[in-house]
Amino acid sequence: MIAVVQTGGKQYKVAAGDVISIEKLEGNAGDKITFDKVLLVGDAADLKIGKPYVEKAVVIGELVRQAKGEKLVAYKHKRRKNYERTVGHRQKLTMVKIEQILPEGSKK
Repeated sequence: MIAVVQTGGKQYKVAAGDVISIEKLEGNAGDKITFDKVLLVGDAADLKIGKPYVEKAVVIGELVRQAKGEKLVAYKHKRRKNYERTVGHRQKLTMVKIEQILPEGSKK
């Protein structure tokens, strides 16, 4: 079973057992995270598509760790003006392991 969840302004296709890196969420390792903005849930035979979200569908995950992404560098330059600037940052990420996909919202 797969699901498409929305978090941090982005959409992620997930299945049970997947580890995804998403924009930072508050919490510590071992905390449970519930994604209730589920856009699509099911398998090839039985697929439910939300308008915009599937009602009562829930994806449950466990926070694995907080991390930082790769360094991104932006370089600015203006020719003949002796102007050069380099700025960069590392995005803060949260690693989440997907445990369950519940199409009807009931816990097993």
